Amino acid sequence: MKEKQNKIDRRNFLKTMGAVGLGSALASAKAIGGPNEPSVIDPNAKEKAQKPQLPQVPSRKLGKTGVEVPCLSLGANHLDNQIILRNAFQWGVNYWDTSHSYVGGNSELNIGQFISKSPEERKKLFIVTKASGAKNIEDVEKRLQTSLERMNTEYIDLYFGVHGLKEPEQLTDALRRWVEEAKKRKLIRFFGFSTHKNMSQCLSAAAKLGWIDAIMTSYNFRLMQEAKMQAAIDACYKAGIGLVAMKSLGLRSGHKIKIETEADKKVAGYFLERGFTQAYAAIKAVLADERISSACVGMRSVSEITANVAAALDKTKLSQADMGVLAEYAELTCSGYCAGCEHICSSALPNTPYVSDIMRYLMYYNSYGQHDTARELFAQIPATVRSRLLSSDYSLAEARCPQHLPIGKLVAEAVSKLA
Repeated sequence: MKEKQNKIDRRNFLKTMGAVGLGSALASAKAIGGPNEPSVIDPNAKEKAQKPQLPQVPSRKLGKTGVEVPCLSLGANHLDNQIILRNAFQWGVNYWDTSHSYVGGNSELNIGQFISKSPEERKKLFIVTKASGAKNIEDVEKRLQTSLERMNTEYIDLYFGVHGLKEPEQLTDALRRWVEEAKKRKLIRFFGFSTHKNMSQCLSAAAKLGWIDAIMTSYNFRLMQEAKMQAAIDACYKAGIGLVAMKSLGLRSGHKIKIETEADKKVAGYFLERGFTQAYAAIKAVLADERISSACVGMRSVSEITANVAAALDKTKLSQADMGVLAEYAELTCSGYCAGCEHICSSALPNTPYVSDIMRYLMYYNSYGQHDTARELFAQIPATVRSRLLSSDYSLAEARCPQHLPIGKLVAEAVSKLA
């Protein structure tokens, strides 16, 4: 009886969230308008917006920084309008993750537009950006200055000076000295890096350095099955490093969350019986790990914000059986998920050092619908490497791959879609 009641409560909860979220979005649209429309229709809208009228996403401590951040954060990699920002802000999702390169710089410009229209809200925001593409300290400094200007802010709350760390050697003494100076100049409050390659090695090394405040790392129900990843997460947590999870849904390179295989049917049916979706369960699984300060999720619509906020606000905890189902599903479908162990591919394919990147770009294309981004990133691979992708022998890499990925087949798919 209690289990049945919980199902009903969760369904009613989601219905309520949907209704409130839609109403909030419509109100926001009227209040702030579009880029070519009057910014305020209701003269009292600004005053009303300052008062939280919606449930606020719970917050967690970000390592030993002394700062609390929402357990759900907004990935602004495809941010292209103000309504998303305003709607997220109203739910208390005020940790906004962007990058110097996202949407050609327009993601940062959109955040800057929000701050320009509502400067009083800046102190409530926790803004994170990255020095994407930086090759040296001069690049890091230049990108920081550009980001500050774009976002109309005097400081960045958390600066990822390395975007996509793949080896600990990138965390140099020169970078450490720059971090110290940037903090003295009050341009950044905290510093860290993002990583989706060789994560366990990068996290383990960072835990020993003493000057990394926070890390954004790929982490989901698949990666949490790996002993080395768990040990690395634990080392960072004990060192007081704030941990932010990305790629939280654990989507496969050639797959969206849809029912295709028997394993898909089993996991979808299991969670449907419990009143929520597989994606909802995936977010809940990450948030169940108290070592994780926040789960950063790309949200491109009000409906996506509402669904993810629902997962963060819903106090229903996944049971041991629920986690077991996700673990079993991870094992059964591992051949479609690249775990980012780039060093294995690189050792097997010394002349084709971009395989893990290609797997990620294919995931952006297939799973997230980010077609333009995937093509732009693929085009950045050196032409000499792209020219031999279809003629390379991937058998050794496939034999060594812990996930048993059909690498050759996936690379061919990527070439046909992204080239």
